[in-house]
Amino acid sequence: MQYRSYLTNKVNAVMSAEKSVSDAQELIDMCPSNNNSNNNSNDELSDAEEIQKEIVSDLSTLLTTLEKEKFDLMFSDEGDSLHCFVEIHSGAGGTESNDWAAMLVRMYKRWAEKHQHNITVVHSIDGEETGYKSILLQIEGYNAYGWLKTEAGVHRLVRISPFSSTGKRHTSFASVWVFPVIDDNIEITINPADLRIDTYRASGAGGQHVNTTDSAVRITHIPTNIVVQSQNSRSQHKNKEESMHMLKSRLYQLELEKKEAELSKDYAQKTSIGWGHQIRSYVLHPYQMVKDLRSNYESSDITGILDGEIDEFIKSNLELKMIAKGQQDWY
Repeated sequence: MQYRSYLTNKVNAVMSAEKSVSDAQELIDMCPSNNNSNNNSNDELSDAEEIQKEIVSDLSTLLTTLEKEKFDLMFSDEGDSLHCFVEIHSGAGGTESNDWAAMLVRMYKRWAEKHQHNITVVHSIDGEETGYKSILLQIEGYNAYGWLKTEAGVHRLVRISPFSSTGKRHTSFASVWVFPVIDDNIEITINPADLRIDTYRASGAGGQHVNTTDSAVRITHIPTNIVVQSQNSRSQHKNKEESMHMLKSRLYQLELEKKEAELSKDYAQKTSIGWGHQIRSYVLHPYQMVKDLRSNYESSDITGILDGEIDEFIKSNLELKMIAKGQQDWY
């Protein structure tokens, strides 16, 4: 039903564009000819100017809409249409990095809201003073994985530390990993012998359940060393089910990456959270600039970017991936 709705929207977009062009042509036909302007009254000239302004406005709106529809053609890879998980881990640096992880969480939440996607926290480990040591978000929306897959990597923040009395500049790192939420149509077979399943007490804010029940579940896939965990539910069974779902999603993502690596040398391996591995730098001091180190796209609108305005960064990297695959000609 979701895919049907998507296709319906695409057909409606084409029909709407055709109608907009037809309406614009009718307005052009109604507009008095400029060649006969000397013979037209002032009222007719005024009407002509209003019609011309309306035509320009309508066609500008149409061009914006068509650019968005054309951009959506980029989401043609397997898995692009799926919902996604966004996993964020703070790097070395304690409170500073934990706070940076929280800033990234806010950025992606605002981005999801702007795209009318639903976002939920699957599980999180809070920092000692503020922010997060790690957090897993689930973002539900068509093409959510296609949009956010290029956000995977290490993000670097440079700013004057709000936690330091010396007022010195501080550099923080956090890693972002993105993987699709697989649906029932995708079958992933896992050998139970390849799994190590641990249970532990959930951490979080108070409550008898948190303190007394070993409901949280951690699953390690031994061949790939992928670790997933869930403590979102009071039921150990539900947490295990959620963890298995995440594990299947991670394994599916791994296969997608392998396929992509065969097609493109642009494939980026996951690396340590530190110097030399960042994909994007957010500089708040001594100047304000955000620069993507893969596409070289940059912007000084630091406030807007941290408020979720990251579409242009995502677009620049999707275009880069298309170029790397030799698919740029048709776009």
